[in-house]
Amino acid sequence: MPKLKKPRLRNVLNKVTCLRALAAEPFKRVTLSFYRYVKIENPADFRDQLYAEWDKLGVFGRVYLAREGINAQISVPEPQFEAFKAALEGHAELAAMYLNIALEQAESFYKLTIKVRKQIVGDGLPEDSYDLSQVGNHLNAEEFNTAMESEDALVVDMRNFYESRIGHFEGAVCPDSNTFKEELQMVTEQLKDQKDKKVLLYCTGGIRCEKASAYFKHEGFKDVNQLQGGIISYVQEVRQKQLESKFKGSNYVFDERISERVTEDVLSECDQCGAAWDGYTNCANATCNLLFLQCAACAEKWNGACTPECQAVVLLPEAERRAYYAKQPPCTQEIYLSRIRPKAKIGKELR
Repeated sequence: MPKLKKPRLRNVLNKVTCLRALAAEPFKRVTLSFYRYVKIENPADFRDQLYAEWDKLGVFGRVYLAREGINAQISVPEPQFEAFKAALEGHAELAAMYLNIALEQAESFYKLTIKVRKQIVGDGLPEDSYDLSQVGNHLNAEEFNTAMESEDALVVDMRNFYESRIGHFEGAVCPDSNTFKEELQMVTEQLKDQKDKKVLLYCTGGIRCEKASAYFKHEGFKDVNQLQGGIISYVQEVRQKQLESKFKGSNYVFDERISERVTEDVLSECDQCGAAWDGYTNCANATCNLLFLQCAACAEKWNGACTPECQAVVLLPEAERRAYYAKQPPCTQEIYLSRIRPKAKIGKELR
């Protein structure tokens, strides 16, 4: 008898239907993230197990699995939170997991997506080229603040430039990078003559720093440290202990919220008029979808578009706009990157 094909476990509802169902839910959700570098022998099978379990619990989110571990950003129905934690304990790979609860509990995800990847954080390096278990020292918020006061401290932001643009630690090195792979090499080159200094790494939730700290130690950096739990845990501890927040501005997040306010400082400006602003949006032209900073006044002036060309598309009659979308391919990665670098290019074009 031929072997039956295993059914694919995935969401089959469109976005509109998912959003309507989310809006109708009579309970609150808990938005959180977690990660772990742990050996997963068969990520595809593990993926299907997790999808079946979490889908029954009503979990939404974006999850990546690889042989090197798991990276998850999810929202869990509050009534199912204890059941979800119990489900994690049912897997040796996920037992005693540290859960990073989001700073702002707002609508974040509307469906569950679990994907298998080559790596949970892409570094562009051959597998096993450095030891992921040899990581830096983990510092809590209080320890991180103290370490920043050291004269030889180098605070390094291990996020992409559009993340650090709206919020970062005071005096931090914020590389103009688009990917983690790119940033690893940029930081190594930039700090190659300062390997004896105290390096303080941070990122959103800790996962990128975990890998970066192991890589920098492999590259010969002597005193490598990382912020435990990333910016999310830092802000929670700062608020609980009433410490000074040395992180200023907003924390970029990869879900529908886009960012979480940490302090009232606004570190960036509208890409179109130059006014102080740190609210990201996507270009209203669906084939562009550029992520950029646009203040409320410019959003009205430009109809949510990033350039005059995109505004012209947005203003087309609906039938013409749909026809345009049908024949016009989405922006390629090369076009996308050329438009967001340098960072203020959009604003200069439109002023």
